Amino acid sequence: RDTEPSAAIIDSQSVRAAETVALDSRGWDAGKKVNGRKRHIAVDTLGLLLVVLVTTASVQDRDGARPLISRLRRLHHRITMIWADGGYAGKLVTWAQERWSLNLDIVKRTDDSDHYVGDAPGLGI
Repeated sequence: RDTEPSAAIIDSQSVRAAETVALDSRGWDAGKKVNGRKRHIAVDTLGLLLVVLVTTASVQDRDGARPLISRLRRLHHRITMIWADGGYAGKLVTWAQERWSLNLDIVKRTDDSDHYVGDAPGLGI
């Protein structure tokens, strides 16, 4: 394998913040019912961390993905393909293609919540 990745997987995780964490750096993730922060991450196809962006938990996945993808593209020029779950669908796909010439492939979940439809290796980070 080339040492520089050509594909990535993006996802996010909301985590509870301690009471000592300043209120202006926390937010409410209504879907997960979490008051805290959100980690937006990009990994390569082996699961190795490429980029991390930390926001308030109230930031939607699509909104956090724009700065995440921008940083990813600036740091890893060879990346041309990104896989993501349905939370990233919509205008972000077009933006990634037009702005960065990236193919953002939305991998759909099947009825069996442990399986995805598509070619994404190891999605489910």
